[in-house]
Amino acid sequence: MSIAKSKGVQLNAEVDYVPGRLFLGIALSWPWCYHLCTLGTRKFFRGKGCESMDTKQERENLFPKMTVGVMGSAGGMLEEEVRLPVRRLGAAIARRGYVLITGACPGMPQEAVKGAKDEGGVVVGVSPALNLEEHATKYHSPTRGYDAIIYTGSGLMGREVANIRSCDVVIFAGGRSGTLGEFAIAYDEAKVIGVLEGTGGITQHLKKIISFVKKDTGAVVCYDADPGRLLDKLEQVYRERILPHHLKVLEGRDPDGVLEPDGKNKEAHRHL
Repeated sequence: MSIAKSKGVQLNAEVDYVPGRLFLGIALSWPWCYHLCTLGTRKFFRGKGCESMDTKQERENLFPKMTVGVMGSAGGMLEEEVRLPVRRLGAAIARRGYVLITGACPGMPQEAVKGAKDEGGVVVGVSPALNLEEHATKYHSPTRGYDAIIYTGSGLMGREVANIRSCDVVIFAGGRSGTLGEFAIAYDEAKVIGVLEGTGGITQHLKKIISFVKKDTGAVVCYDADPGRLLDKLEQVYRERILPHHLKVLEGRDPDGVLEPDGKNKEAHRHL
């Protein structure tokens, strides 16, 4: 059974989740082969003489780059040994050309931001605040390293939904009660989820939590302690599950959108 067709599946470092060890070996040996998903800059590797993604779609940038969320502890004692893997994760996300999304908060997510900016990556924050002033003075949240901050005005709990829904895949590192809430949203909404093992917090309990829930949501959960290998797994799921859906949705549609109609044509516009 392919990963794309399975539901509620959990993947860990010991499981050969890619169909065939040969493909995984090639992907890990040739770094350019796993830079799979960023439109306009990357191509899938499928074999000699085959182009992995539709080159016309890549060339024309018909829809946004893959977005990778990093969620985790915004406070508490964060030792360097857990900060470093998250920073490496942010750097790897940037090198692969993806857009990093965080809750625009300090702690673990900000470590990912630092790593991404070291590699010249694009970073978007989804803030609970109404504006920059509230972001800085009420929530004491960071501003360094962000290309854009979206001010939801929804508060800490409210912004979690917008945060998770803005991501193609979501990675969890460490975490406390807020991160657990974000995980619950991602799992319940059948997201593709990564767990960076070895970062402590709730991540070390997620397998048990999932076993308690006993709910088949369609979420796919991948586990690994190495940021690069974790991204490899998430990319595999993305190209099998998310990318084909994106392409199907856009088939036959104008990538520049359709102008809003005047009053006479509103009914017809609904069916476009």
